[in-house]
Amino acid sequence: MRQPRTPRPVRPLDPPRLEELALAYVARFATSTGKLGQYLKRKLRERGWEAPAEPDIPALLERFVAAGYVDDAGFARGRASSLHRRGYGAQRVDQALRGAGIGEDDRAAARGGQAEARCAALVLVRKRRFGPFGAARPDAAARQKQISAMLRAGHTLDTARILIDAGSEAEAIEWVDEAAGDST
Repeated sequence: MRQPRTPRPVRPLDPPRLEELALAYVARFATSTGKLGQYLKRKLRERGWEAPAEPDIPALLERFVAAGYVDDAGFARGRASSLHRRGYGAQRVDQALRGAGIGEDDRAAARGGQAEARCAALVLVRKRRFGPFGAARPDAAARQKQISAMLRAGHTLDTARILIDAGSEAEAIEWVDEAAGDST
C-alpha cells in the first residue's frame, strides 16, 4: 500500500514572489485593484512574509495600474455589460461592482442609462418567460412572484410592473425601444 504524500512546506512570500503572484493573477483574470489587493492580502495570511520590511501592497497596486495591468474603469464597463446581457438591473450591477472594489465614479460611468436598464429587463423577462412572454397570463400570485424575481435581479418596481403587465410581446419591446430612441 502506498504511503500518503506529505505536503511540502509552503515557503513564506518575499517581494519578488509577491509580485510574481500578482502578475500571474492579472495574467489569468480580469480584475480590479480592489480584488487584486484582497487576493494578495489573503496570500500573505496563508503563506506569511519573509522580508524584513512590511509588504507595500498599495505601491504594488499603483505600479500595476500605471503599467496598465489593472484598469478599474475597463473592468467595471466589462462586468456591467456582462451583467446587463444576462438580464441584471442597475442595483445588482452596482452591488457587484462595489463588491469588486470599484470606486463610485467608475461604478456610475459603467452603470449605464435607462436604455441599458430596459434592455436588461427585457432580457430577463424573455429568458424567464415572464408576463407576455409566458405561455399564459400570470394569475395574481404568479405575477407577484415574477415581480419579486425582477426586483431581486436589480430592476425597479416600475420596470417590473410595466413589463409583467404588458399586453403583448410587441408592447413590451416597444416600451424598451422608446428608451433606446430617447438616448440617440
